[in-house]
Amino acid sequence: MAQSAVTITTELHDEPHIEGRRVTVRRIQGLVEEAGKPAEEVAERFDLDIASVYAALQYYHTHPDEMEAAERRRRERERRAREAGAKSVRELEADEDADGL
Repeated sequence: MAQSAVTITTELHDEPHIEGRRVTVRRIQGLVEEAGKPAEEVAERFDLDIASVYAALQYYHTHPDEMEAAERRRRERERRAREAGAKSVRELEADEDADGL
């Protein structure tokens, strides 16, 4: 059986993600390890092969400094957005509920 090479890159959003896809390594790690979703379910959700999910998890655990730096940058972007008046997802959902959407 031929192996497919999965490449992790940082060309999008300055955060590690599967090359050619928008899903980040951190998102995959969060779903599998923090939310307890099976790797197969995560692969299906994002139309990935299972190797891509495991490659993302491996990358997450073998690049802890890079992953922490990416998380710091994400938190800083969120902080600046909140200061500029951006709403959180929860606030947007609450607005939709109030509008009856």
